[in-house]
Amino acid sequence: MAQNPLSVEVTLEREEVALLTVEGYLDVDTATEFQHHLANQLHHGRRHFLLDLSKVPFMDSSGMNIILRIYQEVRDLPGSVHIISPAPAVLRVLDLTGVSITVPVSESVEKALARVDAEPRGPRVPDA
Repeated sequence: MAQNPLSVEVTLEREEVALLTVEGYLDVDTATEFQHHLANQLHHGRRHFLLDLSKVPFMDSSGMNIILRIYQEVRDLPGSVHIISPAPAVLRVLDLTGVSITVPVSESVEKALARVDAEPRGPRVPDA
């Protein structure tokens, strides 16, 4: 059992949109569990991931790598990843590493859903 157990609650906001509310430390001990939740949702056809990190007091590079990996996986579906109201320490890590430049950060589920709605539909066409 991990020293700091991770809790991940999955809510389907829409058919293709999964909200994952994460609680606890997102680190080397819990990253695999988080990865399994994301992979499971991807397997069930979710293309848009809203990650509520408001109850994550600490995240290390393991957590960031998983967020970047799912971002890369869904980007061409097309899909998206949105981080919602990260705790100050987590936001600082996201900013310092540049993850917040790549993966949009929203202050609420509603704002993240509005961003999902604003995204272009259909498969991405590579630049010719």
